[in-house]
Amino acid sequence: MDGTGGRPEGQKNVLGGALESCSEDPMTGFFRDGCCNTGPQDQGLHTVCAELTEEFLAFSREAGNDLSTPVPQFGFPGLKDGDQWCLCAGRWEQARQAGCAPKVRLKSTNMVTLAVCKLEDLKAHAIDLN
Repeated sequence: MDGTGGRPEGQKNVLGGALESCSEDPMTGFFRDGCCNTGPQDQGLHTVCAELTEEFLAFSREAGNDLSTPVPQFGFPGLKDGDQWCLCAGRWEQARQAGCAPKVRLKSTNMVTLAVCKLEDLKAHAIDLN
């Protein structure tokens, strides 16, 4: 642990490299550090760096997690089409199975995601695969 709220250091991405930043505008991540870092307190596994779409935001809202509406008392700006955000791995997988998974940044998606999602599925939705 690095002493910043329990965030572990040296986390890897799904390709085995250093975990890269996902978004600082809006500021994302379970620890609100811009990265899809995770730790024991992150029970939702917010580890998939996704580029959000209107289709996914509607899917998430219908599934009970409205990511579009701002919640100022928690510093949450509300998300829109094109924003990048660290999604729960399970929700991304649900969206994939429903045919509306957003694109992902593999270099910014935490390796622990592979406990829930298959690498081949993530690669099929990648926006940073050469």
